Amino acid sequence: MNFREHFDRQVAVEECWIPMRDGTRLHARIWRPADGEPVPALLEYLPYRKGDWTAPRDAQRHPYYAGHGYASVRVDLRGSGNSEGVMLDEYTETELSDGVEVIEWLADQPWCSGEVGMFGISWGGFNSLQIAALRPEPLKAVVTVCSTDDRYDNDVHYTGGAVLGVDMAAWAGTMLAFTARPPDPAVVGDDWSKMWRERLEAAEPFLHAWLAHQERDDYWRHGSICEDYSAVQAAVLAVGGWADPYRDTVFRLAEHLSAPVRGIVGPWSHQYPDRGLPPGPAIGFLQETLRWWDHWLKGADTGVLDEPLLRTWMQEPAAPSTFYPERPGRWVGDDSWPSPSVRPTRYGFDAELAGSQVVVSSPEHTGIDAGRFFPFGNRSDLPPDQREEDGRSACFDSAPLAGRVEILGRPRVSLRMSCDVERANVTVRLCDVAPDGSSTLVTRGVLNLLTRNGRERADPWVPGEVEEVTVDLSAIAYAFPPGHRIRVAVSTAYFPWVWPHGERATVELEPAASALVLPVRSAPERAIDFAKPEHAPPLEVRTGSAAQRPERVVRRDVASGEWVLEVDPNYGGSRTFPDGLTYTENATETYRIREDDPLSASATSQWTIRLQRDDWLAEVNATTELRATRQEYIVDSRLDTSSGGVEVLSRSWQQRIPRTSA
Repeated sequence: MNFREHFDRQVAVEECWIPMRDGTRLHARIWRPADGEPVPALLEYLPYRKGDWTAPRDAQRHPYYAGHGYASVRVDLRGSGNSEGVMLDEYTETELSDGVEVIEWLADQPWCSGEVGMFGISWGGFNSLQIAALRPEPLKAVVTVCSTDDRYDNDVHYTGGAVLGVDMAAWAGTMLAFTARPPDPAVVGDDWSKMWRERLEAAEPFLHAWLAHQERDDYWRHGSICEDYSAVQAAVLAVGGWADPYRDTVFRLAEHLSAPVRGIVGPWSHQYPDRGLPPGPAIGFLQETLRWWDHWLKGADTGVLDEPLLRTWMQEPAAPSTFYPERPGRWVGDDSWPSPSVRPTRYGFDAELAGSQVVVSSPEHTGIDAGRFFPFGNRSDLPPDQREEDGRSACFDSAPLAGRVEILGRPRVSLRMSCDVERANVTVRLCDVAPDGSSTLVTRGVLNLLTRNGRERADPWVPGEVEEVTVDLSAIAYAFPPGHRIRVAVSTAYFPWVWPHGERATVELEPAASALVLPVRSAPERAIDFAKPEHAPPLEVRTGSAAQRPERVVRRDVASGEWVLEVDPNYGGSRTFPDGLTYTENATETYRIREDDPLSASATSQWTIRLQRDDWLAEVNATTELRATRQEYIVDSRLDTSSGGVEVLSRSWQQRIPRTSA
């Protein structure tokens, strides 16, 4: 990894308050050329605290942009970090209108040329698109990484109309802890305790609202730019990773945006693609984005519109592993999407089973080897060998392939089937089976059968009736080699990814009337390459020696049939920053289920966060537990905070939420 010690422009750093119209002030850090000449501004707008949590990442990119002639600005959302006010949910109208005001404020500064770009990963990628849809006049271009255009069906809450058990509860628990963190007294002064108490008294677990909206309704349509792609007029560079759950967004944006758009999808996890975190290879992402900014904000001819509409990393087969330092493959390019180089190809299920039925009634712990929903570059993130999961599913294998089959896009499986209950989920996995029998997960999809006719409605299945349903799998680029088999695995359970309905389901499939449709790609090779990563010098951060523990452990009680998955999300542990602040976090997620009882499912998130500088010490403890009966979800949450060992505020909630479609 290359570090740029010296840039074309000397860089000055300042911190300031940006006033909102209602009197609330948002805190910003600005890196810009020291000569004071007007330059375009770039905004990253997040709740994740520039003073500690994102500081190492910020140091890599914001000074780099400033050294290349931009004012690079990092702003804490209202109610987060050192900004005033409270944060009550994600992507609220207040958050987005604040973002518009920030952009207008930046454009009016004497050191700004009046042109503004916006960028971010995950939350920052989400709100970049959402704010672009509001069309603030100065905003000309966006770089959105690992983000979504669909808040309902492609976020941490629901998938295929089913509750995303693995992250619905865990991320809600994370945000309960995150929103309870205090501002820094070294920045905001003596008002820090008043600001902190205001946040704590306003706190409400986000999970309550998320579970109260189990269908696609106005709550989810807000902020989902898929509702009106034409609203986005700024140029969009959309970036995703094959190990990231939001990758479908890149393809939808490439297909539907009328604004200028380009897409890049590499092998990466939920990380910026220049950070060198597995799976690699990393690319010179900052240089690539500079080409984007220079074209749209400075009027330079950088050739960005001469690039293919989509540049994607075609993955070569690899033995199943939870960790790949680098994923073998090559870059391929497509000038349009849908691409004429991609042909939907139908593969019927096993012809020997024609006329017969296959019964599927998976044990409830099927999904225990699904891997992490948000791979973060850790050693246990990716799905292991799928043979055990395959054994809990109905599997349909091709004959050994006579030749290589490359796919790019979203596979689709049509199932002709009946079900014995009104409510059930179906999960389909696409696997690559090697001659030695090992099974590598390629991609997967989920369908809550209640939403088979649309995510905005709930249509109970008539027990015993036969219907054809379609399960869309997440987009992927993958090369199946000769001699391998393509496997479709169908299960009625996939916990903890998918929260089970209240009773076990038995599905009968008609293989002769079911099929897999693969997006088979065949196109001439073209030269596509990226520079090696460059960064500004790293922030000098000391990491603590946290107690070593496994990131992911599965336990089985043979007598009771209970399975327990214990996860350490391993976001960073203890860090001491150059200003003397020590930030420590400890998080665990625990998922439980008995293999014969869907109502035994539970998900628990526990967080402890400590912030300390000299004699100042603040601590946050947050616990969230999700359970369910047949009729309702039960959410128990608790928040305990202290300062210098003295309790500041403790709160607890129990919410019972009727189950409508999930």
